Amino acid sequence: MTLHLGITPWRLNAPSAASIGEQAVFAEQHGYQSFWLPENHFGEGALPDPLMLLASAATTTERIQLATTSYLLTLRNPLQAAEQVAVLDQLSGGRVLLGVGRGYAPEMLRAFHVPIAEKRRIFAWTLDLMQKAWQGEAISLDGNPDNAVSVYPTPVQRPHPPIWVAAFGPKALAQAGRMGLPYLSSPMEGIRTLADNYAKHRQASVEEGVSPADIVPVMRTVYVSNDATEVAALRKRVESETENSRLQPDEGVEDWTLIGDPAYVRDGIQRYQESLGMTHMVVTRLRLPGLTESQLRASVKLLAETMAASS
Repeated sequence: MTLHLGITPWRLNAPSAASIGEQAVFAEQHGYQSFWLPENHFGEGALPDPLMLLASAATTTERIQLATTSYLLTLRNPLQAAEQVAVLDQLSGGRVLLGVGRGYAPEMLRAFHVPIAEKRRIFAWTLDLMQKAWQGEAISLDGNPDNAVSVYPTPVQRPHPPIWVAAFGPKALAQAGRMGLPYLSSPMEGIRTLADNYAKHRQASVEEGVSPADIVPVMRTVYVSNDATEVAALRKRVESETENSRLQPDEGVEDWTLIGDPAYVRDGIQRYQESLGMTHMVVTRLRLPGLTESQLRASVKLLAETMAASS
């Protein structure tokens, strides 16, 4: 099975247009098929507007898809969100891949006056209106046809860009499944948890009477190196310095990362394909302590070479 390989930036502190654009070019040159940005708010290093950052990558690249891991629909006016996504799809020549989410941090939702108990309903309402707007339907936020408007431009991709749903709990998983949309998992969950989550996601689709999504994306922290000493030291640092509350009691670093030489990583990817049906792997923002820029770039390059050699 051919694997779609995506990546998030490995350098996100104080992001600039030049930095984001250059990393996207590096990823595209080495065969990555999608370039992803998260959304987060208020903390140091916040990335509150991933579409604006991706616009800088649209100007420097030609083929790579421009993607969001969690464009938070609960925080946005559906009309404006539909317009902004369509503008980026136009700017990039139809390369947007939209990962959407609800937001999980209570303090963030409260800051935006989003009732926490209503976030799934607001999410579904917003996404429904956006999809209708992209397909040319006149919509209104209050349901009054006298206030209905049409959104321009519409996306290059028809009927709209691909939509994946970021989900971290059983209710969110079920909602994504009922919509028949691919589920984008947490990069911090172990492989057994993922298997259970994907099963629940598929079951929700079946119960709703919709076709289960045939795209199975998995986000993973990946580091590839031929230096055995470097790999061993990194695994030890990750085990001791990274807190991961999403693991089961008997799980460790090997259950949520792929850190090793090319053969180890290639075998790990094959395991994800066989056990989960993984079709897309997104190498996430690297939560890896003690690595230099040159080491991270070398890993990005070596992973792409490893996957090209095994295809």
